[in-house]
Amino acid sequence: MLIAGFPAGAWGTNCYVVAPAAGEECVIIDPGHQATQGVEDALKKHRLKPVAVVLTHGHIDHVASVVPVCGAHDVPAWIHPEDRYMMSDPEKALGRSIGMPLMGELTVGEPDDVKELSDGAQLLLAGLEFGVAHAPGHTRGSVTFRTPEAADVPQILFSGDLLFAGSVGRTDLPGGDHAELLESLARVCLPLDDATVVLSGHGPQTTIGRERASNPYLHGLAAPRRGM
Repeated sequence: MLIAGFPAGAWGTNCYVVAPAAGEECVIIDPGHQATQGVEDALKKHRLKPVAVVLTHGHIDHVASVVPVCGAHDVPAWIHPEDRYMMSDPEKALGRSIGMPLMGELTVGEPDDVKELSDGAQLLLAGLEFGVAHAPGHTRGSVTFRTPEAADVPQILFSGDLLFAGSVGRTDLPGGDHAELLESLARVCLPLDDATVVLSGHGPQTTIGRERASNPYLHGLAAPRRGM
């Protein structure tokens, strides 16, 4: 698997371009503020053709470049229905103005084709498979994307702003709920193998094992029993 990731814009949000290999179709995850050029550079460097944009949640730092990226390549954007409104009304999602200078650089609104994600869905895109898990807490419609288990290949969890290296997503914005975030961490993250690679919405990559051992927000949490 080819993963080209880069931090973009004023918030340093990680955007990921994911493909089976160079020269193939790809999926773009979270093209946020000022991510358009980075996306185009990755597509050109690896000779990739986008088939979809998928979004871990609707905050403006993760969706600001969705309209130009989808428009340039005529592809749909996938987002959870509870966060869909944020693409057209980013200030409502933040509970305050994000500032006129930044607003002048944003293309607010939905792309022409929007598809909605659901918990437990299996997305088959660009020859890749992503398991979708609804993980509210940072926002009501936050989701994660996980690659399948495979022998000798660690799973990858695109965690959005649910889990970071050494921390977790903030819960003080509209739709945030700290107790709900902890429940999502326990349900979505803790059952995964320690070798699972975590590619977050901000900051460096980590692993589930590293976070299980050292992330203070995971201490005291227990994964739900199987069948529950």
